[in-house]
Amino acid sequence: MGEPIPSPYDINGQHFNPDMYLEKLIQERSLNEIMDHKFEIVQDIQALHSDMQTLVYDNYNKFISATDTIRKMKSDFKKMEDEMDLLAANMESITSFSEQISCTLQDTRQQITKLSGVHSLLKRLQFLFKLPGKLKATLQEGNYSQAVQDYIRAQRVLQQYGNMASFQGIQSDCEAIVEELKQKLRDQFKSKEASAKELAESVDLLLQLQEPADSLCAEFLAHAETRLGEQLTLLEGLQDQDIIEFVDIGSSGFLSDLCLVVASYNDMFINRPRLHNIQQCDELDSVALSQLGNFVLRNMEHYFSLVGKRVEHEQERGSGDTVVLVRALDRFHRRLQAMNTLFSDTDFARTGTEIVLRAGRRQCRFHLQALKAHFANTLAQVRQSLAAPKLISQDGDGSTSLSELLTSLVLATVEKVKGVLQDLLIFSQPDLTFGLKPHFCEVFCIDNVREDLVVGFLHHLTATARGFCVSGDSKSPPALLLLLSKMCLEFETSSVHYLLSQTDEWFNIEDRHGSGILTSEAEICTSMRAAAQELLNHYVRMQGLSVSQMLRKSVETRDWLHTIEPRTVRAVMKRVVEDIAAVDSQVGALYEEGQRAERSSDSSRRTHSANVSRHMYRSNWSSYAPSQLDSSLVTNIQKLFSERIEIFSSVEFSKVSILTGIIKISLKTFLECVRLRTFSRYGLQQIQVDTHYLQLYLWRFVADENLVHFLLDEILGSAVHRCLDPVLMEPSVVEIICERG
Repeated sequence: MGEPIPSPYDINGQHFNPDMYLEKLIQERSLNEIMDHKFEIVQDIQALHSDMQTLVYDNYNKFISATDTIRKMKSDFKKMEDEMDLLAANMESITSFSEQISCTLQDTRQQITKLSGVHSLLKRLQFLFKLPGKLKATLQEGNYSQAVQDYIRAQRVLQQYGNMASFQGIQSDCEAIVEELKQKLRDQFKSKEASAKELAESVDLLLQLQEPADSLCAEFLAHAETRLGEQLTLLEGLQDQDIIEFVDIGSSGFLSDLCLVVASYNDMFINRPRLHNIQQCDELDSVALSQLGNFVLRNMEHYFSLVGKRVEHEQERGSGDTVVLVRALDRFHRRLQAMNTLFSDTDFARTGTEIVLRAGRRQCRFHLQALKAHFANTLAQVRQSLAAPKLISQDGDGSTSLSELLTSLVLATVEKVKGVLQDLLIFSQPDLTFGLKPHFCEVFCIDNVREDLVVGFLHHLTATARGFCVSGDSKSPPALLLLLSKMCLEFETSSVHYLLSQTDEWFNIEDRHGSGILTSEAEICTSMRAAAQELLNHYVRMQGLSVSQMLRKSVETRDWLHTIEPRTVRAVMKRVVEDIAAVDSQVGALYEEGQRAERSSDSSRRTHSANVSRHMYRSNWSSYAPSQLDSSLVTNIQKLFSERIEIFSSVEFSKVSILTGIIKISLKTFLECVRLRTFSRYGLQQIQVDTHYLQLYLWRFVADENLVHFLLDEILGSAVHRCLDPVLMEPSVVEIICERG
């Protein structure tokens, strides 16, 4: 694209044409608008004129100021030039005088240098002659450092001129004094009262006197080990001391002395200046480092052993506070981290972390035992509460009490676990030196807290609950089995997820899918549900056995061949109905109703018609001869078209399913007992009355009333088979007896 064409109407442009602009205004605008526009242009012109005047005044002032500055600079440069000329003249004068003085003193300078050398030599000779006396004086004063410095200053001269007769006496005297000095230094080196600073000074002076460094290393470490052994012995006697004070004493005493020993050892034997044979120094460094490493490891192992025992003692007493314990462990670990700067070859903080991990593992184990004991105590309280009469009453209080017991059992257990987790959360605080270490987090948070404590306790819950299902353990009340079954279901539906998610959130545990490290929530829930199912099945068997025993005794203890004509329902049948109703109330407190099959509008009507047809059918049986029809054949043909009933099958988690299981077991027992007895006519009629009474009341408790009808039909049919004179009672009479009963 080309450049834009300039407009003659642009008042700010270079090609502005005033005539054309004015002509355009006259054409497009009114007179008032032109006058207003003129007023605006006049104001713009005045503003531009004012700005231009201000700019001129400002530039004029700056120009005047610049002119004055240049004039002043010119004057200053002129003055500086004069001063430089004067300085050059003075320097020339000084150079001339210096040359004259040098020429005058040339001869005298050589004489002065010679005299200075003689004076220095005389001073050295004077120092040598006075050296024995000075060494003795400094030795008596105990100023061993000054004595060594004086001897080292004169040692080279004595070795160089020792063969001269005039110096032999001085040399022998100095060597004798130095041997005495070495002995005093060794005595100070071996003294138990010597401080670490005095030890370092003694070793340094002996090394300056050319004593063998390897033997000094061994002596230094042996003496240091004696002092450190005293510190460790002191710690060993403080096992009953407060654990924080114990750690502080160990840090300020043993660890501080050990660090001082190592620092002094490094300065004296390893980091010393290498003035002579480099190879020999390297060999000595290797020996010194090896001795130091063995020394440090030996003493630190002893110290770690004492700290581990003290921590274990603190935890086994059970009187310590976790906050205090963790604070002591943090101080212990923090000091070890500081020591790692001194010991680059060994990571003592790692060993300290292992001690902390053992303490955390032990704390988790103690908490797990406490959780188990708390659960056992809570369970014992529940058993005591279940033994109270109000729980077996039928006035409604029992239902409330069972639900309250369940709530208290679950809440108490969950809150106890939460309290334990909050107590252990102190170990993973971010301000702790070991709290955020990956190794500590993986072992403590995952293995110890989540897997060993939480998951382990949940497994203990299921194992304890399943323990009540062991055969032969009939001391447990059936209500406890029901309660534990519902408890396992509560854990499976909510508590397991809550505890595991809370643990993972508090301890920053990442979910590692497929790694196999974490026990999955589904696995624990499956175990909980299986335990709940096992407990519920056992509860059904126990309650069914209880009712079955009443029915079995009522059948086995009666003489059915000589019984009188029935006038009422037997008391045991009323007791069976009452017990089933009590169980229904008990189960209803914890479990929902469940699904039922469709019922007929009048259940008793079916029994009435069945009894009528059965009466006609059985009467026909009795009229046939054995050769005409086998009654057992008829019964077997009927069974072929009936559904098989599983008596001991697993029940569902609903009230009707549980009651159905109990009633199936009870009626099956009743059936088997009837099959083993022989009945007279009145005995058969009594069974007829009893079964009709049971049918009137039991159908409402089961999921499918046809099941009750079928089993009761089986019982009555077996009684007919076992009857010598199978004549049934009129159904109307049976109903009257049952209603009156």
